[in-house]
This record gives sequence, structure tokens and C-alpha cells, in this order.
Amino acid sequence: MVIHTVQPGDSLYRIAQMYGVPLPFLIEQNELREPYRLTPGQAIVVPQPVQTYTVQRGDTLGSIAARNGTSVISLWQNNPQLGGGDRILPGQSLVLSYGPKLGRFAVNGYAYPNIDVRVLRKTLPYLTYLSVFSYGFDNMGRILPQNADLLTRMARQYGVRPLLVLTTLGEDGQFSGERAHRLFEDTASRGALIENLVRTLAAQGFAGVDIDFEFIPTEDAEAYASFVRDVRARLEPMGYTVLVALAPKVSGEQRGLLYEAHDYRLLGASADYVLLMTYEWGYALSEPMAVAPLDKVAQVVRYAVSVIPPEKIFLGLPNYGYDWTLPYIRGQSRARTIGSVQAVEQAVQVGAPIRFDETAQSPHYNYWRDRAEHEVWFEDARSVRAKLALAAEYQLHGVSVWNIMRWFPQLWLVLNNLYEIEKYA
Repeated sequence: MVIHTVQPGDSLYRIAQMYGVPLPFLIEQNELREPYRLTPGQAIVVPQPVQTYTVQRGDTLGSIAARNGTSVISLWQNNPQLGGGDRILPGQSLVLSYGPKLGRFAVNGYAYPNIDVRVLRKTLPYLTYLSVFSYGFDNMGRILPQNADLLTRMARQYGVRPLLVLTTLGEDGQFSGERAHRLFEDTASRGALIENLVRTLAAQGFAGVDIDFEFIPTEDAEAYASFVRDVRARLEPMGYTVLVALAPKVSGEQRGLLYEAHDYRLLGASADYVLLMTYEWGYALSEPMAVAPLDKVAQVVRYAVSVIPPEKIFLGLPNYGYDWTLPYIRGQSRARTIGSVQAVEQAVQVGAPIRFDETAQSPHYNYWRDRAEHEVWFEDARSVRAKLALAAEYQLHGVSVWNIMRWFPQLWLVLNNLYEIEKYA
């Protein structure tokens, strides 16, 4: 696999010729849309298959997989144009394999229950876990109703373990430290919540729980770890997985309500796995900057592996960017969320060249609209590759994508080309 950075004067035809790949294949794999215009600095992924197959009359994905010593899941991974479906046509070219992989990752992806089913079906071949966001609870320990039956059923069909995301989100959409504190203080409601969790996991076909409590009072650090430990003690004998999401800390002494109650050492010991929420340095209310600058992400990883075994750690990957209107005014400015595909299409539309920050390992550009300057930071194949390389360098268990509601072809293209994805039978 090659990641080509578009130069002035480049066209898709010229890039395809340069690397000796068919133009339709290049367009198909990057999922580019007509009229196929490019902008300088844009990243184009050039996959280089080792083995391909031309569909014959009467073929099915199952028969092709069996005849060529592969699996249907692998065919879906190598051929995103299939959309996770089984429709193939005679004469169609399919990628059977790419070159040797650099390593192996478990891959988690977050989704809301209202995800577009087509996006979900297309994404599931690349996942090990699907975290369904989110389930809340009341003061009696009752889990608030949520219907994820479709997501859990589809996940199982694609060899993916669905996880229930348990949060302290309130009706206002904000994490409630007070709700967490009340739970930790009330032994009866805590016990009830754990038992209700067991029932909900079984009833809705989940394989485990992803616990995401944020803005917990500092004094509740040990109580939070104890709660996670109790959940694991109850669920582990039943074969369920317990994962806990962690704020991105760079030291055990890091101050701030988001960080202090997330004791990496205690929570790492209490759960089966932890997930580092390594994103939101650049966020809606911040000054313009990368969402997940690699240098900042690396600091979090270095601290995490010093107190948690790396084989228990997932590295968070953002699947979005932000568009700021300049000048940035602290306390007043609010950036607009933008998908990575949308960000590139906008750059092409407005004629903005894309620059790449070598320290942050992130793409960005500026443009003008309605007499106002804008600054955009987003993710592309290069930033994805850099974060995956970081996870591999520290031998982490896997990566986790927040979130999979938008389809981002280059994310899955780079991941699948470079790394084997852990799947369940």
C-alpha cells in the first residue's frame, strides 16, 4: 500500500499510471465521487493487491472463499465496494489478498442505535467489538430502556462482539458526576444496577459492557474502580467482557475533573481492557488545532503503558474533524463538526490546498466563505497510519473508533491493508 500526496497537476489517471493500478480500482477503493477533482496535499491510498479473482457465472462469496483458501469476512474487508453484502456479478474483479501484515489488532467501533444500516453493514467486517452508545440508569439502579436488537444481531452475523456502553449521561446529554457519586454511595442501587446489567446483556444479546463514567468527583476514584471490579467479578464467570473508557491522562497527578477520578492503575487492574479516549484536543470550543495530535496522543500512551499492561489497552481514533470560523474568540467561538470525507470534498470545492502538520501528523487547510476565513483540521490516510503505527510500536491490544456513524473509506482501507483484524467465529 502506498499513500500518495497529490501534487499540483496530478490527476487520478496520472496517479493510477504512476503506480500501475487500474483507474477504476483506484476510484473504487478510495470511494471517490465524480467529477473526481483533486486538490494539492490530498491523500490518495493506492492499494497493491497480491492476488485478485474475476467472478465467474455461478460463483458465490462462499464458493470463492473456499476455492481460494480465504474467508467471506476477508473478502468483505478487501472489497469495500461489496458493502458487507453478498451481491456479485460475473466479470467483477475482487481482491483476495494484500501483502504481509505488520501486526494484529482488535478493533472497537462506537455506534448509536440510529446508525444507517448500510454504514453499519459495511463497517462490521472491520470490527472485533461494536460498542452501542449508550445506556443510562436511574437512582434505583434500573437501566433506562434502549433498543439495540438490530445492532447486536447484525454484529453477531459478522463475527463481532457487541458491547453495551453504560454511562452516567443525563436527560440533558451531559455526563453527571452526581449520578455516579450517588451510585457509589448506595450499596443497594449499585447491586441492583449490576443485576439489571446482567439481565439486559442477556436479553439484548450483548457480549459485555463498556463503562464510560466521566466528570466523576475526585474523591470517588477508588469507589469507581471498586464498582468496575464488582461488575467484572459478576460478569466474568458468565463469559462477558468488561471494558472501561479512560480520559487521556499524561501522568497520575494530572489535575482536572475529567482526569482525577480516572486512576489508570486501579481501573486497569479492575477491567479486562481499557480504552484511551485520545481525541478532543481540538474540539468545538477550543482554538483551531488537530483533534488528536500524534505528539499529545503519544504522551498519553507512554503514561498508560507505564501503569497498565499494553495488551489490555485500546487506542482511541477520531473519525471526524472541526471547521472553525476565524478569528477564534475564546468563550464565544464554536467550531462545526465535519467528517473527514466531507472535509476533503470541501477543500476541493473551494480550491484550498491541504497542508500536513508533521508534529501533529494531521491534515488541515484554510479557506474563505462569506468574507470570513475558516480553518479545518481533520483525519486522513496519513494521520490514520501514524496512529496505527503508534499503537503497534507500544504493542497495544487494539484501536477504538469514535465513532462509526460516518463512513470513512481511508480509515478502513489503511487498517485492513496494514494490519490483521481480530475476529470471532
